[in-house]
Amino acid sequence: MTHTDDRGFPAALAAAMAAPFDYAGGDGVDFEPFEAFLSAEETADWLRAWTGNDQLDGDAFRVFGQDGSGGCAAFWLIRPGRPLADQPVVFLGSEGETGVVARDLGDFLWLLADGVGPWEAATSYEPDWTPTPDHGLTAVAERFAPDRRRSAAAVIELATQEFPDFDDIVMALCR
Repeated sequence: MTHTDDRGFPAALAAAMAAPFDYAGGDGVDFEPFEAFLSAEETADWLRAWTGNDQLDGDAFRVFGQDGSGGCAAFWLIRPGRPLADQPVVFLGSEGETGVVARDLGDFLWLLADGVGPWEAATSYEPDWTPTPDHGLTAVAERFAPDRRRSAAAVIELATQEFPDFDDIVMALCR
């Protein structure tokens, strides 16, 4: 698949990444947005380190943030010919966690609005954790994806249903 190397945030992502994310001592969202996508070189370095596979170039990912331990949130460029905003959002954690957390940017905005970040969407390590909806991110989601409103649970379920083999695909890249 051929990709362009456009590293600029779509307006909706830029607006969401400009919002503050409060970890709140473990009760909030564990997410640190970047100001821009990682460069092609940084993305390749990250993916090679994560997989142990020095043959990978990272072209299939646009990394835009991380959790406190260094796990990364990225667009996964799996839909040929479709714009970045139509690509799924994935999480690859520092301890090997993987997950498709949203089918596209619109769903991702509503995931964030419901108080769930990429790490929280991809893992179930904190069963007693309760998300707190974020009014600022809800305003972003209403502005950029008003017709896509759904709960974080629905966003995660739809993403998992559409891409059930993501973990297998990523693990096949590992050495």
